[in-house]
Amino acid sequence: MNTYARLPVTFVKGEGVWLWDDQGERYLDALAGVAVCGLGHCHPRLAEALCRQARTLIHTSNIYFIEKQEQLASRLAGLSGMEKVFFCNSGAEANEAAIKLARLYGNNNGVALPTIVVMERSFHGRTMATLTATGNRKVQAGFEPLLSGFVRVPYNNIEAIRQVAVNNKNVVAVLVEPFQGEGGVNIPQARYLQELRSLCDEYDWLLMLDEVQSGIGRSGQWFAFQHTEIIPDVMTLAKGLGSGVPIGACLASGVAAKTFQPGNHASTFGGNPLVCAAAAETLAVIEEEGLIDHARELGTFIHDRLETQLAGVNDVIEIRSQGLMVGVELAVPCGALVKKALEKKLLINVTSEKVVRLLPALVMQQDEAEQAVDTVSQLIKEFLSS
Repeated sequence: MNTYARLPVTFVKGEGVWLWDDQGERYLDALAGVAVCGLGHCHPRLAEALCRQARTLIHTSNIYFIEKQEQLASRLAGLSGMEKVFFCNSGAEANEAAIKLARLYGNNNGVALPTIVVMERSFHGRTMATLTATGNRKVQAGFEPLLSGFVRVPYNNIEAIRQVAVNNKNVVAVLVEPFQGEGGVNIPQARYLQELRSLCDEYDWLLMLDEVQSGIGRSGQWFAFQHTEIIPDVMTLAKGLGSGVPIGACLASGVAAKTFQPGNHASTFGGNPLVCAAAAETLAVIEEEGLIDHARELGTFIHDRLETQLAGVNDVIEIRSQGLMVGVELAVPCGALVKKALEKKLLINVTSEKVVRLLPALVMQQDEAEQAVDTVSQLIKEFLSS
């Protein structure tokens, strides 16, 4: 279907942070499949793990116990401090699970119209519930009527949520990205999550963190909430979890971990042996190759180099980053930069119309980062001076 405005290139091969098109041209990938390919392209250990599992068992059903799924759930629980995991196939499905869990939690506690607080400029997916939760009218347009049960507030504004708490007794949860990705790489004030945690504890709400983009090392911690001292009630993952193999997860702790019962939720493909093998190997490689520390250090290097390259450039509003989530906000719409970068054999992204976004693989090296930053900085300067 005509759902993508595709760029004029077809990639046929990848290795590390490099891609080759069907004409043999090589491109530096600073987008990683939109924060998916954390290990880069075709990491040999991931490829071998997939082949090994494919030769053994690809799929059964969640009617039965799945050893690889149990092992992966245990590993994620150990890394996060969470208790239970539901596996699905995407970030949108993980967020759907979280939304259903919150509504069931509310109904179990006598709330007739369970309501979830969501944020402006957020992005949670393209299904009807996650589309409604998303704070972007552009992606919602044409799909009305949207669902009820959501109330929207500005991101990074605790006082707005306090006002909701006073005026709406149906709230059961807050759904928020620790760092907004699609919304423009927006970084909240330092104690935002701690204050949300306190507010949720005060009102017996669930704190639900969408870590679909920020999770699995991208922020410079396994999970973005680990930059603070809190534990969420619910956390969603996808993107980097399977290094390109479709897998999502909804993790829960405390009362949220006990909310779903058999028959409440399910997935045909979720957590099958093949995808769990990919995710388990992804986590092992990240740990053994020290990629979380590397992501934090490389992210600082990229931020600092962008600051240096773009210092004094008119219409560069702000450079924002957390680990390997990097955004450069301009004063004018800059979608044209994506194609200009492609012409320079560099893959980038523009989000929220005015934010150049870099989401490189966790395995990117400093010389590759230098090339990416220098190229995109030059393109920005040329674009703003034209």
